[in-house]
Amino acid sequence: MSSSTTETPVFRADTVTVTGDALTVELSDGRTISAPLAWYPRLLHGTLEERSDWRLTGGGVGIHWPTLDEDISVQNLLAGKASGESQRSLKRWLEQRASTGL
Repeated sequence: MSSSTTETPVFRADTVTVTGDALTVELSDGRTISAPLAWYPRLLHGTLEERSDWRLTGGGVGIHWPTLDEDISVQNLLAGKASGESQRSLKRWLEQRASTGL
């Protein structure tokens, strides 16, 4: 009798680019994936400077934008999952930004 384990592959980001309408991520395996910026409202409403201020987390399994308080996993990007933030939470965040002049 043989046994095998099925391991879920770990996909990692190398480079992140955010334009006015898309989030594009270059993966360590050579692929490039892209998602509409509308899927991530905090990125959509962020300034160019805020969108450019990203960090890889977990060795590249996630991406974090500290000034926007946004986190996106590479796994969710590959699965085509948009932001799970509620409209209520987003509204509160937008109101807070507006009160600080952003």
